[in-house]
Amino acid sequence: MRLFRILRILRVVSKHRLDRLIPSDLDLPRSVRAGLILLRLVKTPSTSPAVSLRLSLEELGPVFVKFGQILSTRRDMFNDDVADELQKLQDQVPAFATADAREIIEAALGNDIETLFTAFDDHPLASASVAQVHTANLKTGESVVVKIIRPGIEVTIKQDLQVMYLLANFLERGWEDGRRLHPVAVVRDYERTILDELDLLLEAANATQLRKHWDLSGKLYVPLVYWEYCRTNVMVMERIHGLGSADVQGLRDRGVNMQKLAHLGVEIFFTQVFEHNFFHADMHPGNVFIDASDPGNPTYIALDCAIIGSLTENDKNYLARNLLAFFKQDYYEVARLHVESEWVPFDTDIKEFEAVIRSVCEPIFQKPISEISFGKVLLSLFQTARRFDMEVQPQLVLLQKTLLNIEGMGRQLYPELDLWQTAAPYMERWMKERMGIRGLLKQVGDHAPSLFGQLPELPQLALTALAEIKHLGRNNRQQTQLLQKLQTTLEQSDRRQRSTRLGSFSLLLALAVAATPITGIAPSMPLQLSAGILGCLGVYWMFIKT
Repeated sequence: MRLFRILRILRVVSKHRLDRLIPSDLDLPRSVRAGLILLRLVKTPSTSPAVSLRLSLEELGPVFVKFGQILSTRRDMFNDDVADELQKLQDQVPAFATADAREIIEAALGNDIETLFTAFDDHPLASASVAQVHTANLKTGESVVVKIIRPGIEVTIKQDLQVMYLLANFLERGWEDGRRLHPVAVVRDYERTILDELDLLLEAANATQLRKHWDLSGKLYVPLVYWEYCRTNVMVMERIHGLGSADVQGLRDRGVNMQKLAHLGVEIFFTQVFEHNFFHADMHPGNVFIDASDPGNPTYIALDCAIIGSLTENDKNYLARNLLAFFKQDYYEVARLHVESEWVPFDTDIKEFEAVIRSVCEPIFQKPISEISFGKVLLSLFQTARRFDMEVQPQLVLLQKTLLNIEGMGRQLYPELDLWQTAAPYMERWMKERMGIRGLLKQVGDHAPSLFGQLPELPQLALTALAEIKHLGRNNRQQTQLLQKLQTTLEQSDRRQRSTRLGSFSLLLALAVAATPITGIAPSMPLQLSAGILGCLGVYWMFIKT
């Protein structure tokens, strides 16, 4: 089966001449170079290499389409033409049979459709690569949507992942940038992401957590999950009604305050990242709807919470300081923070790094600040750091992708959106709260319960610590005595070895002398006496002296 899949992939690659995308500096094995020469005999299509790549992924099916969507966020790996084409990939997947959908639901929930719902629409509301959605009504009257994982999709995904790993290993070994860009790690991240999407209980948990964060905020609404109807391959949640965020004309026709809506989207993003540390990482227009029932105060609705991102405290801190320094055009601080955060090697020349950042980023500031793309600023920083062997940071790539989505959506709604005007005060306030007295008190308050919980144990902990110190002191004395004994033993052994060697040498010399014949005369007494004395000294040094 895998061989058949590989042959099909090779056929698609040949048809679309994807060899045009291979870097010219790639050090390829001789057999591969020969294969590429044969490939060049195939007629070159009229489409550009970037368009050909998109068409190939669409032809290879939903798993590769999903992979292409994720690759579209990796602008550190591709030029803008390729990334832009990959962003056009859509889950245009035919629906699977309603009979299969019903069978999956009934097997998962342990009852027939008529018992579970008062109404169930056999015509899917939406169909994507991993799942499709049907509308229904619960017996208690609520209008819901039922999300069902495609039958057999897990087998297909695992087969295609094996092929992706083969290709990634090939790139990592044969491409100069492969070790830094980690194509195998990219496939591994995709594997984790897509397999997580197959677990609807995980998505339900993410949606529930996101709903808790924004409940009653009047800014972001997350549909209610009906947990009693949720399984690994089936999820039931509240049906929502709203306008798609891409329906700009519809929003204008409703008289929606577009400026307020755009700025609200930025506020929601930064709150999710810096305060909740739990951000919806797949906020493309298909997953974001607008509640325009109050046009003067529109709110957002978030769907599909399968992909959630978070940052470490250090990443949040360094990211905020990096962006603040960047927009203050303090390039030395940007370079220093990259080194301090270990995003680039510790031995990087900061002054040289600063000069490169300035040469790349200074032209950006020749534009009005309202025209500066915040997401592309982040991308510029990453691409610049690439020249200094910056390791790919998966969590920051996910953040960058989300930021580009939010910014693109915001500017589509309100072209004059000055994202920095909203973001800078927010991050400066966050930094003050984190680094100032209030931040210190908050951290003490956060840790106070655990500290107070340990108070009753402090006397015993103190006694235990004192006992361990005394024990450590005894151990140190014992170790000192043992080392002294060992040193004495080694010295004695060394003397013994020297005496043995000297005694052996004396005995050998005595034997040699005693056995030496003197030509023409009898052995002289002085010579024999000398040999005897040497022999006695040898025995003394070997057996008595030691």
